[in-house]
Amino acid sequence: MPDPVLLFATVILLLPMGYCLLAAPAFLLVRLDIPPVTQLLRGLFNAYFVLLAIAGVIGTVAFAVEGRLVAAVGVGVIAAFAVLARRWFLRRMDADLDARDAGDPDAVRRLRRLHWGGMLCNAVELVTIVSSIPYIVVAPA
Repeated sequence: MPDPVLLFATVILLLPMGYCLLAAPAFLLVRLDIPPVTQLLRGLFNAYFVLLAIAGVIGTVAFAVEGRLVAAVGVGVIAAFAVLARRWFLRRMDADLDARDAGDPDAVRRLRRLHWGGMLCNAVELVTIVSSIPYIVVAPA
């Protein structure tokens, strides 16, 4: 029988990942040299990392309370990664946005690469969590 607390914590962790999975690819259809578009993209990734950090803390606490310390550490690593990645990602994006506004022709290409990197990072995290559901949600025997 699945542990409902751990199932709930896993679903909470999957919510920001699903949000990013559904919202980020839409920006592949637009040009990133349009300032409002890039501001929306920046806001999307900012919200994603903040929500992932919050969900990661909730998940870490839930797994720790249920005595699943290995899973708690794993989810804690995801939360810590979200905090650190947000800082790095947004600094890099802001630098590329400033360079684009200053007329750097390669800035849009770097923004697109950053966008792809953010989507890839989310996909790896999502696959990791989904593939580990059978191991973390079922109560140990």
